[in-house]
Amino acid sequence: MNVISTAAARRKVLPGFGITMGYTVLYLSLVVLLPLSALLINSTGLSWAKFWDVATDPRVLASYRISIGTAAAAALANAFFGLLMAWVLVRYEFPGKRIFDALIDLPFALPTAVAGVSLTALYSQNGWIGSLFAPYGFRIAFTPLGITLALMFIGIPFVVRTVQPVLEDLDRDMEEAAATLGAGRGRTFLRIILPEVFPALLTGFALAFARGIGEFGSVVFISGNMPMRTEIAPLLIMSKLEQFDYAGATAVALLLLLISFLMLLVINLLQRWARKTSR
Repeated sequence: MNVISTAAARRKVLPGFGITMGYTVLYLSLVVLLPLSALLINSTGLSWAKFWDVATDPRVLASYRISIGTAAAAALANAFFGLLMAWVLVRYEFPGKRIFDALIDLPFALPTAVAGVSLTALYSQNGWIGSLFAPYGFRIAFTPLGITLALMFIGIPFVVRTVQPVLEDLDRDMEEAAATLGAGRGRTFLRIILPEVFPALLTGFALAFARGIGEFGSVVFISGNMPMRTEIAPLLIMSKLEQFDYAGATAVALLLLLISFLMLLVINLLQRWARKTSR
């Protein structure tokens, strides 16, 4: 009897299912579903021929290659460095650790336009870092590499904050047991640590990748906005809106949305597979 009453009390800590579900659906509708519905409704005014012409335009395809390619490269780099940074924050003690930990969240608080201007000034040919490579004919700003660096800056917190709690909860007894049995550091990491961390790491990768595809403020300055070379898809959408080409902007946005959903679906399937194999 006490067990039943305790379970019932736990279920009633929050308001009933009807109220909480109603607020959830309302919030999700206002923030996510209605904007997406408006995009889909606007796309119904497009003929298939018009949509195909916009979707297969060389400039549009080039912008997709730049956006998706740089977002994927930045997310992969963040997956590696984010795991390394989370490991250092969890497993080691050093002076200034709290400050370093707080700086991880700086891209969340910093306006993206400010980040874009700062990165452009830093990596341009006259910048502190860009000037070191300029004499060798190597450019960073106004190239896909510069875009990737900007996306790495805004995406690194997603990986660190996703992996960090998993590392904190990871049982170290298994690592000590592996070391006792003669396993080296590399084997211990691959067989014990990585399977436990991989689902969270994949989640951080997905978040950083999704943020990178739609990023505008931090990229618009450092990209140089050169069509067919460094023009990103969000900037192309903005350009079409400024030219009152609403149909073209809707087509580009809809195709980018479909690509993003497809990428996230694949990543979610990989996450499920990783969770099943780690059990």
